[in-house]
Amino acid sequence: MRPSELLHPTPQGLYCPPGDFYIDPVASVGRAVVTHGHSDHARSGHGSVLATHETIEIMATRYGEGFTEKRHPVGLGEVVTQNGVSIWLSPAGHVLGSAQAVVEYQGTRIVTTGDYKRRYDPTCASFEPVSCDVLISEATFGLPVFVHPDTAGEARKILRSIEQFPHRAHLIGAYAFGKAQRLICHLREEGYDKPIYIHGAMKRLCELYERLGVELGPLEPATVEKGKGSKERFAGEIVICPPSALQSTWARRFPEPLLSFASGWMRVRQRAKQRGIELPIIMSDHADWNELTDTVREVDPAELWVTHGREDALVRWAELEGRQARALRLVGYEEGEE
Repeated sequence: MRPSELLHPTPQGLYCPPGDFYIDPVASVGRAVVTHGHSDHARSGHGSVLATHETIEIMATRYGEGFTEKRHPVGLGEVVTQNGVSIWLSPAGHVLGSAQAVVEYQGTRIVTTGDYKRRYDPTCASFEPVSCDVLISEATFGLPVFVHPDTAGEARKILRSIEQFPHRAHLIGAYAFGKAQRLICHLREEGYDKPIYIHGAMKRLCELYERLGVELGPLEPATVEKGKGSKERFAGEIVICPPSALQSTWARRFPEPLLSFASGWMRVRQRAKQRGIELPIIMSDHADWNELTDTVREVDPAELWVTHGREDALVRWAELEGRQARALRLVGYEEGEE
């Protein structure tokens, strides 16, 4: 069987005809395999969803009563068969519950990485390379300019800034699922044991992380109440909020707010400047250029299919290495969760 007969792009997402299921579909389908809980990959409205136990919990928390699908939680490495097609999940290292989808049929194996990274993350299982005939790799940061710095060093930048500006509240924009919890854990590992203040939009997901065994330490609501002294108590404190809140009236309630943003896109100075970010924190949940290329070399697939980002550069790199590669050009997957 040719790989394109086992899995190919459609307007709804990657489709497996013999198994009659989609991977991370962007529209409602009968059967969905979901790699992780970010909203551009884990949409509601499908007939059934197969995903890790953690991703199922995350989807239920995010979508509430809107998550009506039949749920098939599976453990990493647990094989499920659908119409003779074997499906199993391997760690992706992206966020809690994230997984690569491995599809096997009639001697052909295709691995879809979903979003992934290779560096240490205290909140989720580390990426594990899986040998395959076809590797479908994301390419969010698929340009040589994107080489992410040491994550612990970025966390220490925040702590040094607090020492320099103890009179200012440090407001850090971080996405509510994945990035916020990872940032909190890295700060804890650098010895920060004081309460960290969180925006109300992060409360439910932080509580879920705790229930799923990820310890976040003392967290407090980032609520500035009326009355003398309420505002001043946030001086020199860390406040984590959704990126959109950084430019809101909510942010201006804090004492001389110092705006920060944790994202791989903070490597691009113009992006930081446009957002008014004083303290850019280059912290990504996606593989950088070196991680992408090292992974392709390690897995060494017969074919590389590239999607979700800077496809052309990674395809060209693969071709120069003598590899067979193509861009899938799937639509509906955004950089917003980064």
